[in-house]
Amino acid sequence: MTFCFLNPLMKIISYNVNGLRSALSKGLLDWVATAAPDVLCLQEIKAGREPMDVSGFEALGYRAYLHPAQKPGYSGVATFTKIEPTAVVHGCGQSCYDDEGRVLRLDFDNVSVLNTYMPSGTSGPERQAFKVEWLHFFRKYVADLKRTDVPPLLIGGDFNCCQTPIDLHNPKANQNSPGYTPEERQWFKDFLADGFVDTFRHHQREAVGHYSWWSYRAGSRQRNVGWRLDHWLADEVLQPRLTGGGLLPDVVHSDHCPAWVEVQ
Repeated sequence: MTFCFLNPLMKIISYNVNGLRSALSKGLLDWVATAAPDVLCLQEIKAGREPMDVSGFEALGYRAYLHPAQKPGYSGVATFTKIEPTAVVHGCGQSCYDDEGRVLRLDFDNVSVLNTYMPSGTSGPERQAFKVEWLHFFRKYVADLKRTDVPPLLIGGDFNCCQTPIDLHNPKANQNSPGYTPEERQWFKDFLADGFVDTFRHHQREAVGHYSWWSYRAGSRQRNVGWRLDHWLADEVLQPRLTGGGLLPDVVHSDHCPAWVEVQ
């Protein structure tokens, strides 16, 4: 199916599925058929290098592009699209990140969808240091992309970062926790200052209690004790074309929920 701009809206969904095979066993395809996004960006597919059966997505009219990690059962991203891309770029050109399947970019006629799964840093100081290095690399990588002829960027995925105190349930207790350290908060502020719009806040402004990840522990999801880690950041030139965006907390195939954006 080739995209036609007579259809003015493009609906794009990002979803950390915490294992694609697991999510499929929980009815992911039925939900995709109902939600019917034009583009679906998945993170933490945990596919490894073994071939994955994507025929279910193809039966729904999607082309499948996967960028798995080298390590089995770990990380990786995948993008499924009903719109034929003009270009597909696997990875960011740095093996330490590409081996973990962190970035997958699909260009379309007037927007480039960059699917990313950022490191969490929660397993210890070494991985948190790796995450910080990644964040600074990613900012430069995106800045360099913006200086090329790539269409305006729409960056979606699990950033494993919160931006402001209203993006997590208990900011005071987590001021130095991975995902909300002072350095990460500053990085987020600087990244937006480079010319990006947080599409959720563009539509929801100061709304509180909106999260995209909940721990499996202590009934966190039922009590809405969560973090907004999943984002769509749009090049500011796309701001006039942003017609909607939000989270889907009632969709449950993972410890995350989908984040969506709609653009003309």
